[in-house]
Parts: sequence; structure tokens; C-alpha cells
Amino acid sequence: MTYEIDIAGLKRDLPICKVTDDLYIGAFVMFGDVELTVHCAAELLKRAPEYDYLIAPEAKAIPLLYEMARQSGAEKYFLARKNAKAYMSGVFEVNVKSITTANVQRLIIDSADAEQIRGKRMLILDDVISTGESLRAMEELVTRAGGIVAGRMAVLAEGDAINRDDIIVLGPLPLFNADGTVKA
Repeated sequence: MTYEIDIAGLKRDLPICKVTDDLYIGAFVMFGDVELTVHCAAELLKRAPEYDYLIAPEAKAIPLLYEMARQSGAEKYFLARKNAKAYMSGVFEVNVKSITTANVQRLIIDSADAEQIRGKRMLILDDVISTGESLRAMEELVTRAGGIVAGRMAVLAEGDAINRDDIIVLGPLPLFNADGTVKA
């Protein structure tokens, strides 16, 4: 089963995947789709509020983060990692539970990134916002680092996130029943 979606004029067929017995999602994955990544970055930049830096959670938003930075001419962007790396010191850590991940995850930035974020307007990016948990964790990281949340953007909003007016998105992504029909 697939769901055809139009993302600001670009069409893709998303596989419908099981999350629970009564919840299925359209799997939106930008990895490997250069045309989609370039297109989504350009469309989001047209709608972006003023910001100093971009930040996104690891991993599915990485291509979008890079491409938006490249298209905007930015020399720096930030990535909240899922695990601390040997080169990181003085980490800021927030727990997050995502709809597509079985276990609680961590999002981490280090003190060097926090120094650069302090006092800056940060634009938080993600590929899909659903429960808002990753977004909440990203906001907490930015705030704890002394940054200012300038805006929140995603390619798609899913579930209850479709009704949020504090997130700029290119379109909605419905949730599905086991038979592939859209949940009411």
C-alpha cells in the first residue's frame, strides 16, 4: 500500500507502514532523494522567518538541514546528535520519545555548539512533526544553550500536528488505518 502525496508541487508515493495494530503512517524518507531534498529546502526557505542558524535532530532531517544551509549560503548549522561522541564535551542532553522509535532516545549538543547558539535566533527543522516530542526536545536544547527559538519548520505535519499553527510546514500527512484508508 502507498499514499500519493503532493509536496509543494512534487509528487511522491509513500509506503504505508504499521506503527501499532490500529495506527499506520506514510513513511516519508528524504534519504537518497536529491530532487525531493532540494525542492523541500527551497520551499521551506521561501517561508522561513528570520534566523541566525539552523538546527535539526539526527538523523532523517540531516539532508534537509544541509541543503537549506547550502541554499541559504550559511556557513554553519547545528545537529542534535542521538549519542555523545568522543569529541563532545560538556553535553546538553534531553530525552525524547518519537512515534517511529520503540525506545526513549536522547538528543545532545555539546558546550562548543551551545556557546555559538547562545543569544542566536535558531530555526528548528525536522522532516515530519507528529507528536511534537522531537520538537519539544529541540526547543529545550536551544533554550538551555541560551538560544532563541525563531521558528519551527518541517516538510510535513502528521496527526494532531496538522492543526498546530506554530509550525511552518509544506503540507499535511494523514494517519492511516490497517486497510490503507485515511483515519478520520
